Amino acid sequence: MSASYDAIVIGLGGIGSAAAYRLAARGARVLGVEQFDLGHDRGASQDESRIIRLSYHRPEYVELAKDAFAAWREIEAASGDRVLTITGGLDLAPPDAPEQIEDYATAMTAAGVDFDWLDTADLARRWPQWRLDEGTRGLFQAAAGIADPSVGNVAHQRLARAHGAELVERTKVTAIREHRGELAVETADGGRFATGAAVVACDAWTNDLLGPLGHPLPLRVTREQVTWFEPADAAAFEPGRFPIWIWLGEPSFYGFPTHRGRGPKVGQDIGGRETTADGRSFEPDPDYLARVEGFLRAHLPGALGPARTKTCLYTLTPDRDFVLDCLPEAPGVAVALGAAHGYKFAALFGRLLADLALRHDASRAPGAGLFSCERPALTASATNLVSR
Repeated sequence: MSASYDAIVIGLGGIGSAAAYRLAARGARVLGVEQFDLGHDRGASQDESRIIRLSYHRPEYVELAKDAFAAWREIEAASGDRVLTITGGLDLAPPDAPEQIEDYATAMTAAGVDFDWLDTADLARRWPQWRLDEGTRGLFQAAAGIADPSVGNVAHQRLARAHGAELVERTKVTAIREHRGELAVETADGGRFATGAAVVACDAWTNDLLGPLGHPLPLRVTREQVTWFEPADAAAFEPGRFPIWIWLGEPSFYGFPTHRGRGPKVGQDIGGRETTADGRSFEPDPDYLARVEGFLRAHLPGALGPARTKTCLYTLTPDRDFVLDCLPEAPGVAVALGAAHGYKFAALFGRLLADLALRHDASRAPGAGLFSCERPALTASATNLVSR
């Protein structure tokens, strides 16, 4: 073995960097391994703005989001960096919305979260930027806003190193194997490291490691994109005048006010084509952009202007719930998957993964039972994939 560690974190994006910090802060000897450069844009979690909100369709998620806000505030206090920008958040349901916006209201009420119901006239009065059909309803939650991965990831990495973690980049992990009661983590450059716990936070590359361990997950990877626009009236989309928002129609769209001098930013939720982690293209899809621009033309015309588009990956579970669990075949291997909406929880997931890796009890976390790697949505789908 090249060296021995209490825990090895594989993948240093948003979730993996948080796990490396939380493990190191508890006194563990930690190695973090990233196959590309730190801060690369090939995966899912390198960007300048991600939505963070308390508005969800289930009480378990609302409770989890409350804990995520608190975890990010801990990181801000420890690092001195500002990760969150509070803008307020708006969920919009057109008359034919496939999702029941009432579920969001019920979940927030159960969790004790304040919000405002808004009808079409209320929405037009508060945000005249919108052009909404009669019967459109909205929920406004004041605590929502933006989490900045370009700040949060660097903060987690810096804190991890300050607590003694070794973080290496441009090093690909090729296998995790059982070895004399421990785990051996092997790298493409011939390294072989012993550890009591491995945290797999590889997003679209997850099954490269889980497959040989006998537990591949039924994941679908899509190439998505987001677009920053330069509207004529940029001031109308500053955070003080415009919130983050989610359109609960079909298709679903989401967007941000201006952040760090750029924007507004808009994307379609699950609008991209299926791909693979290593086979994806970085070229924007013109059809995708046309759908976004068509939505804006109909409902938010003032946001349109010169555009810059960036691609990213979604790694989706069948039910879009997270994975946060240890493998039954290899309990020393903890798996984290954000299912294309996990960045807002990254600071909290780091703590929960440290619980899992160090054999502490993670079952007390709100919603933890939803995230098992053996839940029916995953096992049934995996069986169906094998049978075909």
